[in-house]
Amino acid sequence: MLRRAWIAADLVLVAACAMAAVAMWRHGIEHTWFLPMPPQPGFESTHYSGPWLALAAVLVAVAGLAAIDLVARAVVRSR
Repeated sequence: MLRRAWIAADLVLVAACAMAAVAMWRHGIEHTWFLPMPPQPGFESTHYSGPWLALAAVLVAVAGLAAIDLVARAVVRSR
């Protein structure tokens, strides 16, 4: 019974961390478009926000560890 609860908790943690990582990654990249001025052409600027991208990387690492734990708990039989 407890084993199934841990497997379910790991599954929820993997899904939550993966969704949060995607959201943080999208929040960490900002595009700005500049209109053309007579001597300069128009262009697009991309700003990367380090803390948001680092948080996304940490969430991916946590999701990976939870996935490894999920596989280990699901495959290994209790004695």
